[in-house]
Amino acid sequence: MSASENANVAELVYDWNEKERQGPLLRRAPRFVDESIRDGLQSPSVKDPTIEEKMHLLRLMDRMGIQCVNLGLPGAGRRAQEDVEQLLRMILDEKLRLVPNCAARTVASDITPIIDISQKVGVPIEITTFIGSSPIRAYAEGWDVARLQRHTRDAVELIVKNDLPASFVTEDTTRSHPRTLDTLFRTAIDHGATRLVLCDTCGHATPDGLRNLLNFTRGILRGMDVEDRVELDWHGHNDRGLALTLSLHALEWGFHRVHGCGLGIGERVGNTSMDLLLLNLYLLGLLDPAQHDLSCLVEYVESISRYTGVPIHPSYPLSGRDAFRTATGVHAAAIIKAQKTGDFDLADKVYSAVPARVFGRRQEIEIGHYSGRSNVIYWLREHGYEATDELVDKVFGAAKTQDHTLSEGEVRAIIES
Repeated sequence: MSASENANVAELVYDWNEKERQGPLLRRAPRFVDESIRDGLQSPSVKDPTIEEKMHLLRLMDRMGIQCVNLGLPGAGRRAQEDVEQLLRMILDEKLRLVPNCAARTVASDITPIIDISQKVGVPIEITTFIGSSPIRAYAEGWDVARLQRHTRDAVELIVKNDLPASFVTEDTTRSHPRTLDTLFRTAIDHGATRLVLCDTCGHATPDGLRNLLNFTRGILRGMDVEDRVELDWHGHNDRGLALTLSLHALEWGFHRVHGCGLGIGERVGNTSMDLLLLNLYLLGLLDPAQHDLSCLVEYVESISRYTGVPIHPSYPLSGRDAFRTATGVHAAAIIKAQKTGDFDLADKVYSAVPARVFGRRQEIEIGHYSGRSNVIYWLREHGYEATDELVDKVFGAAKTQDHTLSEGEVRAIIES
């Protein structure tokens, strides 16, 4: 096939990701819980978005096909309660598809405000009640298993008595002893919990740890004969940099839902990045376009960044400033040649695994000390200049004396000098 012919890009990529795969990657359509405006706001670097900003984020989540959103922790105080109520009314008024969720410790003072808001607005709220379960936490707090079991029983009973769905979270599940987990899981289920959330609170898990924990939990559900009525969620943190990988594994291995935050914000190094999770599932062909509109995915990340004050790193995938930007001569030349064929899908893929144009981005060719003459010619033409040999030589020579990629202002200053 000549370079001038229109190419089928899929035929030009040998995809090792698909080799030896047997059967579908996922057992069911993936489902998500967005924690951006709850767990994400536990980052010490964020500011709490305004209610209008939170509403905008909910609209974006709905467009992207997020099924459930954690609206906050009403037990934190009056402002949190007011925000949750307003957001719940907005979901109702605007007929968003989002299932509302709220977090609570296993104490009545956290759970009761959620019940009150739900009854006041007339909309059920899924209550996710959590308790620390690891031996290291129990030692630091002076807790014993009997105390944890009592709090679990009382919390779940209170939720179920008020006809609300009860999810039960063991904090630090990935470092908890199986005897403790067995006791707490059985207690929660016996008293009406219909969902268990396995939580990697400290980002400790590896794929082996996730698999072992899942098999253990499934064994309990099978033994109790509740596999058909108790679902499993995975909630991951990124301390080892494995959160995204583990969330993809969680979906592949059969978890019903995974949790994440836009831009991966959250306490310490953050949570699973919801946007990168969606991006990867899209690239794997696992998201139904009728249910998931990802044309606003970059807007979602940029909004999270703007509203919380957390900057987007230049090399952050998809949404970062440098995600589709190059000043390297060899790379730029390949992109430019691909664009000359008129096949922009080819141009998007020749030096990237992510199709920029699908998400409203584009390939950007810059000029720097690693650039070739093709970079300069391309840049000049893109910015309305005639790429004469004299002008190309002038800019190219100046770029080679620099230690950085030139800004637009710097290139124009060279031209005008």
